[in-house]
Amino acid sequence: MWIVDRVRNMMRSFLQIEAAHSASITIQERFDYNTNAAKNRIWYRGDAYELAQLYKQIDGVKDSFWAAVPTKGMDIRKIHVGVPALTVDVLSSIVVADMYDVKLPESFTEKWNQITKQNDIKDIIKKAVSEVLIVGDGAFRLSYDPEISPEPIIEFIAGDDVEYEMKRGRITEVIFKTQYSDGIKSYVLQEHYGYGYVRYELTHNDRPVSLDSIPETKGLEDATFDESVMLAVPLMFYHSSVFKGRGQSIFDSKTDSYDALDEAWSQWIHALRGARPQKFLPPNFVPKDPFTGLDLMPNPFDNTFVQSTGGMSETGPTQRPELVQPEIPHESYLATYITALDLALQGVISPSTLGIDTKKLDNAEAQREKEKTTLYTRNRIVTDLQKVLPKLITAVLQLKEWEETRQIPNINTEDIEIPFGEYANPSFESQVETVGKGHSAGIMSYEASVDELYGDTKTEEWKAEEVSRLKAQSGVETVPEPVFTE
Repeated sequence: MWIVDRVRNMMRSFLQIEAAHSASITIQERFDYNTNAAKNRIWYRGDAYELAQLYKQIDGVKDSFWAAVPTKGMDIRKIHVGVPALTVDVLSSIVVADMYDVKLPESFTEKWNQITKQNDIKDIIKKAVSEVLIVGDGAFRLSYDPEISPEPIIEFIAGDDVEYEMKRGRITEVIFKTQYSDGIKSYVLQEHYGYGYVRYELTHNDRPVSLDSIPETKGLEDATFDESVMLAVPLMFYHSSVFKGRGQSIFDSKTDSYDALDEAWSQWIHALRGARPQKFLPPNFVPKDPFTGLDLMPNPFDNTFVQSTGGMSETGPTQRPELVQPEIPHESYLATYITALDLALQGVISPSTLGIDTKKLDNAEAQREKEKTTLYTRNRIVTDLQKVLPKLITAVLQLKEWEETRQIPNINTEDIEIPFGEYANPSFESQVETVGKGHSAGIMSYEASVDELYGDTKTEEWKAEEVSRLKAQSGVETVPEPVFTE
């Protein structure tokens, strides 16, 4: 045993582990929040000319497709396929289209109906969803202007015009920024919305100036009210890992994929243009200018030809035109395009939601399976809206009551329901078949069957009447419980 102990002691003397030295790593961020929001807006606008200008001004992306400058004489047409804008528009549409009427306590229903007559709520929410998906976050702003509307005014301001004051991870103040110009100087109006107050501040070159400096802000006065109320409601769907306390756009992790997708399509179109049938014309067949008699220069788009000088064969030069059709590897281009498209949409939306069918002849069940990614994204948006919209409705009703009576009504947000319909649900026929089998097997009651079949598309009163009708047809009658008296 003494040999083993000796070896162990020797190993201990030779093996020495030292702690790692601390290292400093410096990373320079490419954009701040507002610049990143501007970049995302350019992608949403979808103008190829603007994208080319944008990427030529961004450092560190000179090798990207939109920043690359082709060699003189090797120009390529750069095409934007429009997937970013299509993604945002479709997602906002399918969310708002399935939104049903708001359910409120009866004492506030009439007031809310009056407010919705002056504010197109669904259009405002659709704009809010689109802006948050593009920029990352934003906030609803509530105001009251009798000259414009007798009811509270609801606006949504995107995050690039909004800043937040936070304490312990919670938003305590929302600052809305609006730019004005009198033709000579530029001004920024900062509207501070906090709990119990609205405060206005006008600045020029980041220095406070009088509100009377421009007509647009003249006459604005600070307002105070109950400290439990804030007339601004923030909205975000994803939290940014770069900008603390701000939201994340769905474009933030996809811009490189969009760039690659545009490159794949542009390259395909360039190959198609370059692979047009090529004409080899003898000198006598070259088109002439009718006015000068000189040879016409070929057009790279619709009038390409090559002038041949004749062959060196023993039979002499060929004096007739020849047509050559190059082959295009369209399967390779298609595979590249589909892969780039999948990466651009991955985790956000399904291709079939955008009307893109990458695999033909799928049945209805397969199509619904493809919609799962869209369903996950939609559920994320709907869940956040169902948390934020009751707060918005509560703040609107409190503002209306305050302007009328100088009292703040006690409204419980849990009493406000924002129902949404189902998306990509099975067909009505398949639901009837499934529910019918469950009821016949005795594992579903009449009430459960009707509720599963119609969901939120029918009122509770209608479903109760339908249950009574079904029971009556089946010979099941409900009779009052007998009362025995002495």
